[in-house]
Amino acid sequence: MTKRSRVALLLVAIALLLGGLIYGSMSAVQAECELCVEFNGLRECRTGSGTTSDEARRAAQRAACAVMAGGMSETIACQNRRPTMLQCG
Repeated sequence: MTKRSRVALLLVAIALLLGGLIYGSMSAVQAECELCVEFNGLRECRTGSGTTSDEARRAAQRAACAVMAGGMSETIACQNRRPTMLQCG
């Protein structure tokens, strides 16, 4: 096997691996939710995605609470709050 054919084979393998990763990550997203949550006098809105609408809602709430909560206790309390706005599609 020549050096040129080994390089070509390696490039094809890398392209296939990247294509598989991109396709796999895109096909997993089936739901997207946007929500707003109020905590400690602050209001934060974020978007989340996942394979289900519940998973997407939780991802959005985790993202919103990450901005407002400080420490594990506040994070848990924020994630247990009812969103003030929730829109899933």
